[in-house]
Amino acid sequence: MPDHLPRRQVLRTAGALGLGAAAAGALSSTAEAIEATSATDTTARLTGMGEHHGKLEIRKDPFGTTPDGQAVDVYTFTNGRVTVSMLTWGATLQRIETPDRRGHTENISLGFDNLPDYAKLSPYFGATIGRYGNRIAKGRFTLDGTTYQIPVNNGENALHGGTIGFDKLVWKAKTVNTGKAIGVAFTYVSPDGEMGFPGELTSTVTYTLDTRDNLRIDYHGGVAGKPTIVNLTNHVYFNLLGEGNGTIYDHVAELNATKYTPVDANLIPTGEIAPVAGTPFDFGKPTAIGARLRGDHQQLVFGRGYDHNFVIAGQPDRDGLRRAGRFWEPEHGRTIEVRTDQPGVQFYSGNFLDGTFAGIGNKAYRQSDAFAFETQHFPDSPNHPNFPSTVLRPGETYKSTTIYGFGTK
Repeated sequence: MPDHLPRRQVLRTAGALGLGAAAAGALSSTAEAIEATSATDTTARLTGMGEHHGKLEIRKDPFGTTPDGQAVDVYTFTNGRVTVSMLTWGATLQRIETPDRRGHTENISLGFDNLPDYAKLSPYFGATIGRYGNRIAKGRFTLDGTTYQIPVNNGENALHGGTIGFDKLVWKAKTVNTGKAIGVAFTYVSPDGEMGFPGELTSTVTYTLDTRDNLRIDYHGGVAGKPTIVNLTNHVYFNLLGEGNGTIYDHVAELNATKYTPVDANLIPTGEIAPVAGTPFDFGKPTAIGARLRGDHQQLVFGRGYDHNFVIAGQPDRDGLRRAGRFWEPEHGRTIEVRTDQPGVQFYSGNFLDGTFAGIGNKAYRQSDAFAFETQHFPDSPNHPNFPSTVLRPGETYKSTTIYGFGTK
């Protein structure tokens, strides 16, 4: 396809997403280097799949090629009701097709239908994030007396692993079929010093869909040589109306959190763990996302809406998971329930989407056209001793699980 967005628009878009000049330049250089390639025809790829609920199927198709000759593939897997498409680029959730209460299926996740747009424009749509999800103040942290510098790409801060995080790399992939669930295991080896992080980190992230419409994400990692910090997550953007079909203002949210971590004007946690009671951050009872979104609370002003870490409450179940939140779209009835073993979750109301680019189906994505719900450790944890530790040492194993359960009501 032609390079339809010039460099100046890439830079303008990066600025609208809150990225700094270094990140904008990196995105632009990557975009200019990726060769033009035709996207896989999505309709043809999905034809014949998902005809019988409970029947697990998977297929692999080409999606594009990077300038250094790496093939990027798309894996599509289904249980006959829910269908998921994932890219080896960034171990990215490209599409999630779910039915509404009347059985009408829509793609409920934001994304693109071609590789160049992911490289040029994507604000982490559906990507696996690493080594460190969320922000690190000034891109610096100290571990065992040594200070490390991550390239800054969000004002003066490092966001989602620096200028070239795990979302902008090609992962190795293999299919998984247990008989009860189907999906893909993605693996990436990050060398010592990549983006300034110490130690060689090997990460495997396995995405599986079961016959009960649960999309499970299992993270597994180990570091060699030096200790490091790790905070892996996925940055899928949801719109339960269907991507590009309107805002999420009327989506109803119920969050299992009595506390959150307030931020400063640069969206870095202050270190306080504050109660949500009496604030617009209290979603203990089902509340429309848009009900208080445009209020004058200082935290909403800082984030241009919700862009905050919530501290998950309660005790884990027998599987070691806690419910983090539930979401419901009243018009068509689609629901999502999120369970995780992580201590926090970043709730983001799509504040920096500004309509300057189009996604799947050539639909423009505007402010609050989607929400993200990123299970994680707290932002900037290495610089806050009172936050749960994200340190991983040689000989230790990093493990985490998050489940997105899809349904209707």
